[in-house]
Amino acid sequence: MASPKPRSSSFTTTSRTHLGSSGVTRDDAFLTKTRNIQKHSLSQKQKTLALIRPPSTHPLPCGDWLHKKIQRQPLQMQLPSQQVTKLRKNLAEEYLRYLSERDARKILIADLNELRYQREDMSLAQSPGIWGEDPMKLTLALKMARQDLTRTQMELNTMKASFGDVVPRRDFEVQEKTNKDLQEQLNSLRDDYKEVCREHEILLQLHMSTVKERDQFYSELQELQRTSTPRPNWAKCEDVVAGGPDRWQMLAKGKNSDQLVDVLLEEIGEGFLREKDFFHGLGYGESIPPFLRFDGTVENKKPTKMDVVNLLKDAWKARLAEEQKESFPDFFFNFLERRFGPSDAMAWAYTIFENIKLFHSNEVMSQSYAVLMGKRKESVYIKHKETIAHLLKEMTNVDSQNEGLLTMEQLRTVLKSTFPFKKEEKIHELMEAVGWDPNSSNTDLFQYCSLFMEDEEGQSVPFVQKLWKQYLDEKDGYLQELKHQLGLELHDEVSLPKIREALMNIDPSLDKETLNSYLSQAFQLPVTELPEDVKEGDIVLGLWTALERLQMADIRRMGPRDTA
Repeated sequence: MASPKPRSSSFTTTSRTHLGSSGVTRDDAFLTKTRNIQKHSLSQKQKTLALIRPPSTHPLPCGDWLHKKIQRQPLQMQLPSQQVTKLRKNLAEEYLRYLSERDARKILIADLNELRYQREDMSLAQSPGIWGEDPMKLTLALKMARQDLTRTQMELNTMKASFGDVVPRRDFEVQEKTNKDLQEQLNSLRDDYKEVCREHEILLQLHMSTVKERDQFYSELQELQRTSTPRPNWAKCEDVVAGGPDRWQMLAKGKNSDQLVDVLLEEIGEGFLREKDFFHGLGYGESIPPFLRFDGTVENKKPTKMDVVNLLKDAWKARLAEEQKESFPDFFFNFLERRFGPSDAMAWAYTIFENIKLFHSNEVMSQSYAVLMGKRKESVYIKHKETIAHLLKEMTNVDSQNEGLLTMEQLRTVLKSTFPFKKEEKIHELMEAVGWDPNSSNTDLFQYCSLFMEDEEGQSVPFVQKLWKQYLDEKDGYLQELKHQLGLELHDEVSLPKIREALMNIDPSLDKETLNSYLSQAFQLPVTELPEDVKEGDIVLGLWTALERLQMADIRRMGPRDTA
C-alpha cells in the first residue's frame, strides 16, 4: 500500500467532498457550477463598471467617482437623474452580493481544508496494523490525544513557570555544603580579624605608653645631663675612711651610689661624734621620747659601734625575757639604769640615741631607732625574730642526720611550709639568696646554720635581709590593697565599720582577735573599747592617718584572698 501523501496547503478554490465507505471523493460538478457563477458575476460587474470607470489609473469608489464625473463633465454625459439613481442602486446591490459571495467562498475553503485534513488523518490511520479499525473510533481517539497533548502542554508550561528557577537537589546540596564551608571560613576569619584588631589596639596603647615613657625619659635625661654631676670616684674614699682600703672595700661591697653616700655620711658623722664631749638635753616636751626627757648637758660616753650594737642586743634579750608591761622606751631607760646606774643612765641614753640616729645602714641600730622613736611597734621586731627562730627550728627538724646540711629541695619544702602564702617567685628569691640557681641541681647541699649568722656589727647575711625586705614589701602591698578596696583618696575620711569590712574582704581568714588588733592600732582605741555595733560615721578617721598607723604595726596576711 502506498504511503500517505503529505498534507498540502489550504485550498484557494471552493470544492465539495463527501465520505463514503471507500474513502473520500470530490464533487466535480459542484465545483464547475461554482466557477460558472463566479465568472458570470464577474462579467456583470465588469460591464457595469465599464460604463462609469474613469480613465484614471487610480480608481475611486464607484459612487464618489460617478458623482464627481457628472459634476466635472456636465456637457460630455447628459444622463437622466433617474438612470443615475438606478445605476447607483444596482451598483450597491452588486457590491453587497460580492461581499456575500466572498464570505461564502472563505467558508467553503475552510470546510474543504478540514475535510482534506480528515482524509489525510484517516489515510495515516489505515496502516497494516490498524487497517480494520473504525475511522470514527480513530477520530475520537485522535481528538482525545490532542486534548491530552493540550493538557500536557499546559501542565508543562505551568511546571516551567513554577519551577523554572529550581535547581536539582544534588546541585543544591553541593552548593549548600560549599556555602557552609565558606561561612565557617568567614566566621573564622572574622574572629581572627577581631582578635587582630584587639591586639592592634593593645599594641597601639603600648606604643603610646612607650612613646610617653620615652619622652619622659628623654626629658629626664636632658635634665640630668644639664644638672647632674659626673659619677663620683668612690675609690678616693679609701684613704679617708678609718681602716684604709680594706675596710672601705668591706663597707662598699654590694652597695649602690645612694647607699655609699649613707656609708660615707656615717663615717663622717662618726668622726664628728667622737669629737663631741657633751650632748645638750632636748627638754621635757610631749614630743620628746621618755628616755630622752632631760634639760641640761650630758656626757658623751664615746662607745664603739660594736659596743652600741651589743648593748642594744642585750636590751632586746632582756625585753623578750620578761613580761612586757611597759612601753619599750620606758623599758629601755630602766634597762640603762640597771646597767649603768641612775647617774649615768641619761648620758648613755643620749649617747646611744646619737649613734643609732646616725648609723641607718646597721640593722640592729635602725630597727631599734624606729621602735624607740615610735615609728614602728616593737611587735614588728619581735615577730621578725620569732620568724627567724621558727625557720631555724624547722630546718633543724628536717636535718635528721644532725649534719647541719640541707638540700635545696628540702629548703624549698621548709620555706613553703613556713610561708604558705608567698608566691613562687618570692620563694626563688630566698633560695637565690642562699646560693641556688635555676640551672643548678636541687640536691646541692648547703649549711643552713650559716643563714642566721651575724657579723661583729650585727649585720645579717643576705638571706635574713631578703626575708626582712620581703616582709616590708608584703606589708606595703597589703595596705595598698586595703586602700584600693576602700576606694578612697588619702585625704578622705573613713569609718571604723568600713575599714572592718574592707579588711575582711581582702583577708577573709582574719580571726576576730587579729582584726580587733588592727582596728585598735588604726583608731588608737583599746581592744576592749572597740564597739561591736557602731553606726556609720560615729567613729571616723583620715585614711592617710589610719594607713600610717597600720604601717607601724605588725600587719601581715592571714590567708589567701577569696577570688570567687
